Amino acid sequence: MVQDILIFEKDYSTNSKECPMPRSDQGVTSDRYTLIPRTAIFLRRRDSFLLLKGAKNKRLWANKYNGLGGHIERGEDALSAARRELFEETGLTAELWLCGTLIVDAGATGIGLYLFTGECLEGEPRSSLEGTAEWIEFAKVHELSVVEDLPVLLARIRSMKRGDPPFSARSYYDDNDKLVVVFGD
Repeated sequence: MVQDILIFEKDYSTNSKECPMPRSDQGVTSDRYTLIPRTAIFLRRRDSFLLLKGAKNKRLWANKYNGLGGHIERGEDALSAARRELFEETGLTAELWLCGTLIVDAGATGIGLYLFTGECLEGEPRSSLEGTAEWIEFAKVHELSVVEDLPVLLARIRSMKRGDPPFSARSYYDDNDKLVVVFGD
């Protein structure tokens, strides 16, 4: 795999006045989101999606269906993290593409979710400590116990084809504690 890496010719670490964008200029203030970066992967096989039924002992979403994925570790980019999570949770690999981003408003610290999809026409997933990955027909998703935003995200992803621009969305709970997902169309 070829990687493009940009390396600055000049060492700006000793003189921040010359630095084009020092850390102090990043604009991190308490009135702005602080986001934890995560990935979510929704592999397709014809009209089915590979979903993970959370293990019974999971702290979050035990016995609920969700996409695959997890935290982006320090030093990773979103795509590399998605590939790693997919392999760790299923033993599968696939050509993934970014289909959307979702900011989850979870209070002072939110979630910055990078959503990926791709085709996986062969191979069967293995289980992991996270749970059991299963191919689920899109029409049957509504019959399952799922993470709350899954149906609306899957519907949007299902309507996309490779090459479509990624969507941008945010989610939050309203005053009645009802989940709201807003797409930035």
